[in-house]
Amino acid sequence: QVQLVESGGGLVQPGGSLTLSCAASGLSFRTYAAVWFRQVAGKEREFVGGISWRDMISYEDSLKGRFIISRDNAKNTVFLQMNRLKPEDTAVYYCAGRPMTVVVQSSAYNYWGQGTQVTVSS
Repeated sequence: QVQLVESGGGLVQPGGSLTLSCAASGLSFRTYAAVWFRQVAGKEREFVGGISWRDMISYEDSLKGRFIISRDNAKNTVFLQMNRLKPEDTAVYYCAGRPMTVVVQSSAYNYWGQGTQVTVSS
């Protein structure tokens, strides 16, 4: 049984940083791509960025330079480091997995975590 479990969400002030984790069981990020999406209530799920099985990393253009994705193969965990956070980054952040490659369409992903809330507010 595949499980993706996100953690690390919370309340942070504008300009602050937060790191989310996505721990996987039942699949290996050595052969699966891990991707982060985010969603605001009433809006479509938005691609944030992802890392392929061969460590190719891609980001949504507007987030480049502020968000950093990394992976720890030994822990089978992917991280999303978010810096210089803005109120518009407030959303539920989801981790998703699919074999090998990163694609931006959420419909391409087989497995999803439950999501973790990130709120950026003073």
